[in-house]
Amino acid sequence: MSRSDARKRLVELSKERGASLARLSELLGRNPSYLQQFIKKGSPRKLEEGDRKTLAEFFGVNESELGGLEGVAKEKSYMTRSSVPEAGYIDVPRLNIGASAGPGALPDSEEPFDAFHFSRKWLREQGLEGSKLSAITVEGDSMEPLLNDGDEILIDTAARPFRDGVHVVRLGDTLMVKRVAQAGAGRFSLLSQNLAYPPVDVAADEMEVIGRVVWKGGRI
Repeated sequence: MSRSDARKRLVELSKERGASLARLSELLGRNPSYLQQFIKKGSPRKLEEGDRKTLAEFFGVNESELGGLEGVAKEKSYMTRSSVPEAGYIDVPRLNIGASAGPGALPDSEEPFDAFHFSRKWLREQGLEGSKLSAITVEGDSMEPLLNDGDEILIDTAARPFRDGVHVVRLGDTLMVKRVAQAGAGRFSLLSQNLAYPPVDVAADEMEVIGRVVWKGGRI
């Protein structure tokens, strides 16, 4: 890989991971402007071997993507979460949004306030792409016992052919988590797990499917 390609790839990886160049420079034990100068001014002309290895381990990529020789195997590395996420893991943003499992709720904000660290290997095994995932909170009791009030759920927003299952959907300005089933041409049924809540029948153009629920976490 050429030096210009290595610089471009470093910028892409930093954006994907949500890590600033200043933070990455500090990870290397350098001054905060070190990587900014490397990318913008070409100084240094190439990353030192130790710096390149540290960054490759952090991003979970081969050193060749950052200007190293082809075929150099990346080593498994673990870093404390107090400093940076572990190599081989990816940050999935936790959003300050509640998806109603009851009568309906309005999202407050879509700014991440924290992140879950998921194994890249596990995500690949599940057919999931880290950049298409986010975590939000369940509000209400209509999906009990499957989903409880306060559970956090992982939403896969990747474009895929629709299939029946638990989804987060938007009706107008209301975000809801329901079991969504096709109900004939151009119509869907929004089903609650809690039988105290009746099904809701909607037209396809009244509803936007935000994503499929692929994981949940919460207190036992």
